[in-house]
Amino acid sequence: MHPGNLTKVSEFILEGVFDNNHLQGLYITISLCLYLTAALSISFVIIATFVHPPLHTPMYFFTSNLGILDLVGISSVLPKILENLILGKYTISFEGCVAQIYTFTFSGSTELILLTVMSYDRYVAICQPLHYAAMMSKGTCISLVAGVWAIGTINSLINTLLVAQLDFCGPNLVQNFLCEIPPVLALSCSSTYLSEIMVYMADIILGMRSFLLVILSYCLIISTILKIQGSAGKQKAFSTCSSHLAIVGLFYSTIIYTYIQPTSTPLRKKKKPVSIIYTLVTPTLNPLIYSLRNKVIKAAFWKIVPFHKTH
Repeated sequence: MHPGNLTKVSEFILEGVFDNNHLQGLYITISLCLYLTAALSISFVIIATFVHPPLHTPMYFFTSNLGILDLVGISSVLPKILENLILGKYTISFEGCVAQIYTFTFSGSTELILLTVMSYDRYVAICQPLHYAAMMSKGTCISLVAGVWAIGTINSLINTLLVAQLDFCGPNLVQNFLCEIPPVLALSCSSTYLSEIMVYMADIILGMRSFLLVILSYCLIISTILKIQGSAGKQKAFSTCSSHLAIVGLFYSTIIYTYIQPTSTPLRKKKKPVSIIYTLVTPTLNPLIYSLRNKVIKAAFWKIVPFHKTH
């Protein structure tokens, strides 16, 4: 088609998160509860990390950054879902779609690298305890987090700009309830070769490398824990990384299944349930996983809440 005859797509149509339109009120309530739960629990973990001295450690510093990324990710998706549910109109402007791609890609890719840094932190804490204070100093932690955010920003910016310069002149139904790179690329009427190459490079360089580093860290951690004498010592060592391990497992199991596929793979039936998990459920569960079994965070909660009683 001649460039002059192209009709630019000004908006995209999103699929609904839920299929039964007769239960809109219930879906709005569920979505709102998920968002409030995530926002409040994440905000508490972040505030507690700053105001409660026992939480002034590398592990909780990384955890607060993880919370910020979770909040950015869920805030890029859930408010739009709520808007669409309330209005009954599942559309998003081209500019809004590009902005959602950038924000969601940023939070996901940055969290991917941050989880790798957190696994390194747990490795040093368990395998090199005598050198932990020196190896994970305040300056080192700040530098690591700055590097993580910089890489995530650059990666998402490059991939988003490549999508934004594509031509969209035909079907505008995104086979998902949010704008992500793979389903949006499938709608382009121009060549997506460069964008697909960059996506696969990010999968390999960021995704696979991070995954292998996490596996390596935990192989060394488990090896060290098994050498500890006594079950109490082993249990104590494992408890310091069990929450992180649970979050890593949840994160990678959904992300790898969703993204390590060609853009031609049918998206709706395979990806929608998984997309719901990693976009809505995982950010809600992450702060709960870290706080429910953590005595230090529980203590911080009772110190921060205004209605707590002093015994």
